[in-house]
Amino acid sequence: MNLKDIHNIYFIGIGGIGMSALARYFHANNKHVVGYDKTQSEITSSLMELGVDIHFSDSIGNIKSEFLKIENTLVVYTPAIPKNHEELIYFQNNGFNVLKRSQVLGIITENTFCLAVAGTHGKTTTTSILGHLMNVCDIPLTAFLGGISENYNSNLILNGTEVSVVEADEFDRSFLTLSPDFACITSMDADHLDVYGDASELRKSFEDFSKNIKPNGKLFVRNGLPLKGISYGIEDHSDYTINNIKIENGTYVFDVKTPKTVLKNLQFNLPGRHNLSNALIALAMAVEYGCPYQQLAKALASYKGVKRRFTYHIKTDDFVFIDDYAHHPEEINAVHQAVREMYPNKKVLAIFQPHLYSRTKDFADNFAKSLSQFDELMLLDIYPARELPIEGVTSKWLFEKIDNKNKQLVSKKELLDKIHGSNAQVILTIGAGDIGEEVKHIKKEFTIES
Repeated sequence: MNLKDIHNIYFIGIGGIGMSALARYFHANNKHVVGYDKTQSEITSSLMELGVDIHFSDSIGNIKSEFLKIENTLVVYTPAIPKNHEELIYFQNNGFNVLKRSQVLGIITENTFCLAVAGTHGKTTTTSILGHLMNVCDIPLTAFLGGISENYNSNLILNGTEVSVVEADEFDRSFLTLSPDFACITSMDADHLDVYGDASELRKSFEDFSKNIKPNGKLFVRNGLPLKGISYGIEDHSDYTINNIKIENGTYVFDVKTPKTVLKNLQFNLPGRHNLSNALIALAMAVEYGCPYQQLAKALASYKGVKRRFTYHIKTDDFVFIDDYAHHPEEINAVHQAVREMYPNKKVLAIFQPHLYSRTKDFADNFAKSLSQFDELMLLDIYPARELPIEGVTSKWLFEKIDNKNKQLVSKKELLDKIHGSNAQVILTIGAGDIGEEVKHIKKEFTIES
């Protein structure tokens, strides 16, 4: 498909983080972009401010007449859309070009120098660091991000079309539509078992992805993963290694050994060893591309993060409120490590909303173990997203497994009152569901008091 011949782009599920980045891209390239989403959000509002027309009820009658012309309309949908969606069925049954988001991303990037970031954790942060590093080095790139960058207040960085930086998403094997020049794999922990069935199938999909790299391309692999490539790690003997780590005024200061030199006294502002690892692989990919060391050092120090990735909303001497997207036990462990490193002597309250019945079921014991580490825990109901309930899988069932004397099952309605009843000095909200909508209420309530 030649996208130059397409004028109308119709998005089904336009409010998704990946979908909205594509919508921004096409809008910036003077395509006529409209779409549907189930609910209004900050993302849909920001798109509408750009002039993108969005409706929120599934009806063929809402589709503008010009988008009913097959010859110049492309329909893009997300796998999160149910198969019985009226608009999707109409387009599929009437001969339209109907593609998944990942397929469109593959078409956009195939004629670019593509750098792809894969892994069950760390994709969004790593992609946004890499996009920022290369943008500061004035590389002519387009970066599609799976979160809102604090540096650009967007999930799209536009500085040209020769280079693309993308997340390679393993969910429903989406990343197999990409053929990158450079690719990294940050982690291969079991996840999405509703799609893969077992961890071995997930590992196989990462192996298949690594085979998609173009001839003479490069694969970067975190040390310890069962794939061969340029290795990276922290305080080990990898090709790219971080050493001499210090924390100065809440900022990491460290050295990086590359295959050719040592970069000294680099600075990075995001807490947590997992974020140091993300910064290292982004730096390694940018170095291998040919970005100059001095500019990379400045860019790394100026990186601000991604919204909902260890995002500070209140930060005073007496009270700290942090929000994070963590929704897998390993991600919760990483958040716990980061908060203990930054606040070793303060009481920490974690408020967690499980995401998906299937993920809760598959990793219940690991969730219980990771959540037991906090000083105090409040557990919300499971956020179903695209799923129907699974019998016996509830937050109460998970709650019983958690070994923490200071734990409570809490509804969103009573959340603020329950937080008031805690004497924790650090509060964390954690999860990938609509817990993010509670952040503004918590921030408003406790900014007044702090």
